[in-house]
Amino acid sequence: MPAYDLIHDLVKTALIKDGWTITDDPLTLIFGELTGYVDLAAEKPIAASKGSRKIAVEIKSFSGPSKMQALEAAIGQFQLYTAMLAKTEPDRIMYLAITDRTYVNVFSSITGRELSKTLGLRIIVIAMDRKEIESWNE
Repeated sequence: MPAYDLIHDLVKTALIKDGWTITDDPLTLIFGELTGYVDLAAEKPIAASKGSRKIAVEIKSFSGPSKMQALEAAIGQFQLYTAMLAKTEPDRIMYLAITDRTYVNVFSSITGRELSKTLGLRIIVIAMDRKEIESWNE
């Protein structure tokens, strides 16, 4: 099993406060001979359709010495897990969860926004001080 990220509990708390039910911690993905572990899976009821919205969330704190290495790892996992989900759980949407500080430091610049758009990143920004979801960037 993979180790939890430093902000794992913060993200989990924020999702629960936003009305999400955590269904897997972690979510195990098996695709052929590959096994991956997405940090969290959650569901939220959708009243209009009487169904639910399902998400998978990879959590990254970007706390290492290199912002570039952290970005490479985050993008790689996001894309790999997105591809695996498309085959194993196509109704589940992949997200990358980061703190508001990481969003400002990495993704709010023109370069960061362009990378997010080009790569199709879906990002959940967590306000650290309030332990709440600040924004969904899709």
